[in-house]
Amino acid sequence: MNTLHYGTLYGIGVGPGDPDLIPLKSVKIINRVDVVFAASSTKNAHSQAVTIAAPHIPENSDVRLLPFPMTKDQAEKKACWQAHARTIITELEKGHDVAFLTLGDSLTYATYGYVLKYVLALAPDAPVVTVPGITAYQAAAARVNRPLVEGEESLLVLSGVEGGHRLRQLSEIVDNVVFMKAYRNAGDITDALEEKHMLENSVAVANCCLANEEVIEDIQTLKQRKPGYWTLILAKKNNNHEAI
Repeated sequence: MNTLHYGTLYGIGVGPGDPDLIPLKSVKIINRVDVVFAASSTKNAHSQAVTIAAPHIPENSDVRLLPFPMTKDQAEKKACWQAHARTIITELEKGHDVAFLTLGDSLTYATYGYVLKYVLALAPDAPVVTVPGITAYQAAAARVNRPLVEGEESLLVLSGVEGGHRLRQLSEIVDNVVFMKAYRNAGDITDALEEKHMLENSVAVANCCLANEEVIEDIQTLKQRKPGYWTLILAKKNNNHEAI
């Protein structure tokens, strides 16, 4: 009876954009795996995750891009995730250790998380090690020297793709909010923040940790411009905390 000896899948969050923010553990893994996988768009062969991690990827590494469609069609997306999971499993079945690079943190709005579900379902005996990374909103908070959450406060992390309706629903129990991907509906997000008295304590950061990084103190200006894809918003209720 043949026993299958799988290689290990490593999920690597490469952080928001600065190669120096990739965890040391992840760098060590990248340097010793047999294959490095990363997501790309079906429209081109570019991977932002690979670009970020490039200083840490050995020249002779086997780097393979897995194209993901930018679509709302759930059936198409699920078929893609499953196909890429099978591609990864093929390497694991050869005994190869592989890394999957993903932006920010490995399991926060991450492409890796979708593929991981299928790897675990299709190859439940394959070992998986997921290494956390720094999210863009953590890096943005550090950039503007602003605590994300303190004491007994709550923190709500939302996708901004659908605008500000979730904040409107949940604002009564939320002290701090992060809008990721605020590029598409920045106007409605701004309106929601104003309605919930959080606008004056809001700031936007675009392209955090990249060369074209921008801090936008007056987020109402986002209504008159088209924000870049990598735009996020940090907002806080005015709880009138006593100054130190």
